[in-house]
Amino acid sequence: MKMLTGEISKNNLGERDQALNLLERLKILRTSTNPGKPRQCTLTQPFVGSLRDALTGGGNHRSFGVPCSTPVKERPTVEQLDSFARDRWDGILGYMVGSAEGVSVASRGARVSEGVKTLLLKGGLVSGKKTPTITQEGFAFVLQDVNAQVWTILLLYLEASQFVWQLYFLYWPSCTDSYQMNMDPVDVLSFLYELGSLELGQDYSKADLSDTPTQMLDDLSDYGLVYQTSPSSPRFFPTRLATTLTSDASALSNSANFSSSSSNSPATSETSGFILIETNYRIYAYTSSPLQIAILQLFTRLSTRYPNMVAGKITRDSVRRAVGMGITADQIISFLGTHAHPQMRKDNPVLPATVVDQIKLWQIENERMKATPGYLMNGFGSHAEYEAACTYAREIGVLVWESAEKRIFFVTQIQQISVFLKKGKQEQQQQQQQQQQQQQQQQGKAA
Repeated sequence: MKMLTGEISKNNLGERDQALNLLERLKILRTSTNPGKPRQCTLTQPFVGSLRDALTGGGNHRSFGVPCSTPVKERPTVEQLDSFARDRWDGILGYMVGSAEGVSVASRGARVSEGVKTLLLKGGLVSGKKTPTITQEGFAFVLQDVNAQVWTILLLYLEASQFVWQLYFLYWPSCTDSYQMNMDPVDVLSFLYELGSLELGQDYSKADLSDTPTQMLDDLSDYGLVYQTSPSSPRFFPTRLATTLTSDASALSNSANFSSSSSNSPATSETSGFILIETNYRIYAYTSSPLQIAILQLFTRLSTRYPNMVAGKITRDSVRRAVGMGITADQIISFLGTHAHPQMRKDNPVLPATVVDQIKLWQIENERMKATPGYLMNGFGSHAEYEAACTYAREIGVLVWESAEKRIFFVTQIQQISVFLKKGKQEQQQQQQQQQQQQQQQQGKAA
């Protein structure tokens, strides 16, 4: 209590006492007063026990899951769990990347469930039901780190969990089904954090799960976060995608997510990069993954392919084509830096400065010319008429360009300019009529 008194100013002692009284009413603190001594505060035993169980995973509250007690016939290994997660995640990325123009991924979407397709559509990562096409947000998603990709999908899932969707089967439009989530987002987020605290390779029981986590398991299996031998199985296995949710460890690592299809070994930090870039814009990627090659093809002109490596070059046309699809220079640079080979990571900066600067310059080239829809105004009878119309366009904020020598200017809106010119002609005609009347009157007086 002396420590609390020493750290709290006298002006805030009332707030301190109010907080302590509240904790005492909640049975969290117990206070005792002795004559001549300051008030002493101790935590109550029920709260201490519950806090210890929450931190250590003890008791029956299942903060770290309940390991399955029944024996399993065929326990999947960690390598098999990594392979399952990699297969599901690559299927999602392949479905998205394969929808880009000029890019093909073998059997894209074959392992993607209709629920995943609907989530990608509702989340704006792809557009179009019958013929899905990757969006600019989808390109940004594909070029992200795996951890960021996982959390992006889970945040979309968390947002969608509050609603009831009508699921439209993308490849069978005539068939519809009710895809009802309607889950408490607090329970969804709580279970996601629980998955992040589970142990890789350990099986956990479904018996003590509430309705929301049980419903989530089938969906999370489609994303590769959990493995189930069947939906009716009494146990589930979290994969590396799930166990790294609340840590800074890489989810499957970059090499695991984009590794060779024949590799089943877990990723390590030493093999987390596969791209080598030279100062002459030549690029070498040590991979045989169709997905990885398809992603590189989005902004690289590939020229040579070997069993475990592809070679190509980052060119002006390839970067401008990527920019035209919605990919930004920063996204390309971030992807190259994230997946850089360990040999390149020894340098600082990781990527050659000439390559980084040139990619940005190639993007700027597309931004030098900007098309503005509007109207070209010409054919003015006098310079005074031109100046009056041009000044009026500038005042109302529709003037884009002007040339006093040619008596022409360009505006974004023509309605107000047309009214102004019509009024000007009417006033000019009235002035001419008045002048003619005055001349006739003068001629009559002279006669």
